[in-house]
Amino acid sequence: EMFLGMFESAVQPGELLTHIRVPAKVQASAYEKFKHPASHYAIVGVAVVRDASGQIRAAYTGAGEKAERLHRLEERLNSGQPVGTGLVDPAGLLGDRFASPEYRAHLVDVLAARAAARV
Repeated sequence: EMFLGMFESAVQPGELLTHIRVPAKVQASAYEKFKHPASHYAIVGVAVVRDASGQIRAAYTGAGEKAERLHRLEERLNSGQPVGTGLVDPAGLLGDRFASPEYRAHLVDVLAARAAARV
């Protein structure tokens, strides 16, 4: 698995990007983030989108090596359950002096609840 930096893509030499599909029928969306005190990049950010059919999609960033879908949150919200806690396992998350993996997992839960409430 190749690690991509924040401003890199997976397009290889000789490859050509021919299209990007972005759903045009979004009913509502929200993004919540907890800013790094120095850079203001997200220590953790959570995005929640409801499409025209009412389906919820969600993802988080900043807590791991790359952005990841929040499948647990999607399943809960799409089945009418509350957001709850334990959306991500801290074992796979980053940690530093600003936020431990456990704190980042907690931030995912808190920010997911805020974003879901706005959607």
